[in-house]
Amino acid sequence: MPQTDPTTDPVRWRILFVLLVTIFMTLIGVSIVNVALPSIRQGLGASDSDLQWVLSGYALTFGVVLVGAGRAGDIMGRGGLFLIGVGIFTAASVAAGLAPNAEWLNTARFVQGVGSGLLNPQGIGMIQHYFRGDARGRAFGYFGTAVGFSVAIGPVLGGFLIELGGADLGWRLTFLVNVPIGMTAIILGLLWFPRPLIIRLPRKGSGLRSLDPVGALLLGFAVLAILYPFVEAGGSAIVWLLLPFGFLLVWLWVGWERRYVRLGLSPMVDLKIFSTSSYTNGVVIMTLYFMGVTSVWVLVALYVQEGDGRSALQSGAFGIPAALLSAYAAHWAGSRVARLGRKVVIGGLLLALLGLGLSIAVVFLHEAGHLSIWWLMASLSFVGLAQGSVISPNQTLTLAEVPLDYAGSSGAILQTGQRIGTSIGIAVITAAVFSTLAVTSWSTAMGVGFGLISVVVLLALFVAIKDLRQRQ
Repeated sequence: MPQTDPTTDPVRWRILFVLLVTIFMTLIGVSIVNVALPSIRQGLGASDSDLQWVLSGYALTFGVVLVGAGRAGDIMGRGGLFLIGVGIFTAASVAAGLAPNAEWLNTARFVQGVGSGLLNPQGIGMIQHYFRGDARGRAFGYFGTAVGFSVAIGPVLGGFLIELGGADLGWRLTFLVNVPIGMTAIILGLLWFPRPLIIRLPRKGSGLRSLDPVGALLLGFAVLAILYPFVEAGGSAIVWLLLPFGFLLVWLWVGWERRYVRLGLSPMVDLKIFSTSSYTNGVVIMTLYFMGVTSVWVLVALYVQEGDGRSALQSGAFGIPAALLSAYAAHWAGSRVARLGRKVVIGGLLLALLGLGLSIAVVFLHEAGHLSIWWLMASLSFVGLAQGSVISPNQTLTLAEVPLDYAGSSGAILQTGQRIGTSIGIAVITAAVFSTLAVTSWSTAMGVGFGLISVVVLLALFVAIKDLRQRQ
């Protein structure tokens, strides 16, 4: 690490650029795969279960390794682990693009999830390390802008590559497109990251114990047990027995971490951070937000393609205005969050509720023949503005008072909440929509789905208002 103050070193902006290139790659990889599923089925003869695991396998391993990887970065050095994660993700993208069968593809997706889970908490930790105050808000704002652009471009790029390459080559290109981006990130990281990049391997004694391997295993298996029943939709009823087992493991993990502190050792996660109301409230807000709003784009894709008979490329176009507005809102909010605080997040949540209400109205009016379905692009734009006003600003506020020694693991807890919220929300909300659709129309089913999302967003809004009052 350089001897100068890292928060004033101009190199931090180049480091941020590497982080943005990488987050762009990982999110492009996620959104492209959604569009590529029909082509994967045709090209590999994949079953419904295979396609489900193309999505779920990545989410599962990503969520399981997050917190352990974050703590490892806190102790062993974030820059080197970040580049290792990028290398794993890029190599797995090559393996996925060359997959001869569905089993090979799903194995590559598991490995991609490991790489993404390894690099993401390092990126959050490095932003906390190199940026303070207004600069941190701007950094997370640029981070949110990269997220918005990647979400906008991903489905369209996926549709273009599939049209370009045909049924077999097209879906392979959606994975291989990650390779030049990943290689660029690795080269720039090696050039710009402060030296040394050598991983500081803990030795016997306190160094190794600081990694808290037992705590890492307990929390990893707990997240696996909680996530698995939701990502394995359609599995046997017995998989739901994993859910109480997962909560039991969380209880055991908390007990282990407290014991670790009593022994005078450095725990995997400093549980005292949960006594900081801004951190705890921020984690709850983010978990609830992802539990609700992530399902919006799943429902829109289902409705536009299956309910209205549009193509995958047309379906992807519905989210472009929202994603671009999300990028703009993230930049705008990032430069003001230090001054306005949680008010930015509250405003974003209100915009989400407005967008959901207008989208319900558009669906009902379209089904009645009074309005074009393309008006959804306008109503969903409010959801895009909400996305940029909630995610990055909430991340900045949540991590503002976290000690730097736990920057990686604390950020990883926040991201784990996002993954758990997303998995639970998509499973529950889509199940409710399909159950409604079995007995009534698409308009009613979408009304039920968007209504459930609105309830979850309202809960997040109540928590945000509570946090604002506590801060005042």
